[in-house]
Amino acid sequence: IRNYLAAARSPHTPTMATTMNAFASLTSSRSAFAGRAPFSSKGALKAVAPLRSALKVSAEAVTPLMIGLAADSGCGKSTFMRRITACFGGDPKPPKGGNPDSNTLLSDLTTVVCLDDYHSSDRKGRQKEGVTALNPKAQNFDLMYEQCAAIKAGGSIQKPIYNHVSGLLDPPEEINAAPIYVIEGLHPFYDERVRALLDFKIYLDISDDVKFAWKIQRDMAERGHSLESIKASIEARKPDFDAYIDPQKQLADVIIQVLPTQLIPDDNEGKVLRVRLIQKEGVKNFDPTYLFDEGSTISWIPCGRKLSCSYPGIKFFYGPDTYYGQEVSVLEMDGQFDKLEELIYVESHLSNTSTKFYGEITQQMLKLATFPGSNNGTGLFQTIVGLKVREVYEKFAKKEVSVSA
Repeated sequence: IRNYLAAARSPHTPTMATTMNAFASLTSSRSAFAGRAPFSSKGALKAVAPLRSALKVSAEAVTPLMIGLAADSGCGKSTFMRRITACFGGDPKPPKGGNPDSNTLLSDLTTVVCLDDYHSSDRKGRQKEGVTALNPKAQNFDLMYEQCAAIKAGGSIQKPIYNHVSGLLDPPEEINAAPIYVIEGLHPFYDERVRALLDFKIYLDISDDVKFAWKIQRDMAERGHSLESIKASIEARKPDFDAYIDPQKQLADVIIQVLPTQLIPDDNEGKVLRVRLIQKEGVKNFDPTYLFDEGSTISWIPCGRKLSCSYPGIKFFYGPDTYYGQEVSVLEMDGQFDKLEELIYVESHLSNTSTKFYGEITQQMLKLATFPGSNNGTGLFQTIVGLKVREVYEKFAKKEVSVSA
């Protein structure tokens, strides 16, 4: 274990992540964050006392598959995580008997950790220092790396808890290594030490137009905020988002991009969405999903007699492309479903979906039909990515996950 941790600390030691993502490792912070100050612990906010503990390893230690999910705040990371864990069975819940405000979710095979827990200061501290949670100065990357490396080695950690209700840093909770360990938040790929520990990386990319429409719907309709205050809030966060969060998407293996529809001219409501599943080629243990014919360029409007959809209809696209200089396959859906059970018609035309039985995508979507995005490409592609994560785990661990039809 000491040798493993020493190897993980060395930026020159090859890792599975660097094997899977040669381009991402080569570019690292030099390309993704060019012109921006790299993280330094000296520049971090004054933190509470370090929450470090001795590494504990059980006799039957596991080597977890480590997944990273990056996205801006309010972009549906929690919903996405629940779709992924649903593909493994079990119901994700907070640690039993622990802090009711814990951000951690545990299920039979998975542990999902929110990286907000590694804030280096509480809410008032950030306000006093004049930094947002998006700024790397507000994160304790040293502790994040130390604890991720400990988990990767099969150990247990005393992980801090950031309380989203009070804005305070609560006492830590004990977290043990699990077969699948997911870190989700604003900065999972920012620190190259943490990034090197990841076996698979996902980015949820919500366009500015869609985020703005969603925030207006929520904050004006539900919270009574003015349009001017909403615009001011978005503009205040945008520089840090553009500098520190958005560049991470080029380091991801899979990107789910949510855009305004092209089916309704000048649409500004954000209710109908065009969603793109961008899948990098050449990623270890991962084969992109395709529509009809792998490698072809296809535009498809499903038959209206087999798939009910009201105005403006549904349109699919599939084809090869490049993304930040890397070869990718893109699967796209514009529009939304009227009857989710009819998704089986679309599913029958998709290949390399990593399902275990006919109709599994439709079954998973119906199970979580009340989740946001279940009637459009957001839910569809999150479900496909969840099935892909399951397949990546099976190849990584050389174990098969049992599911029931």
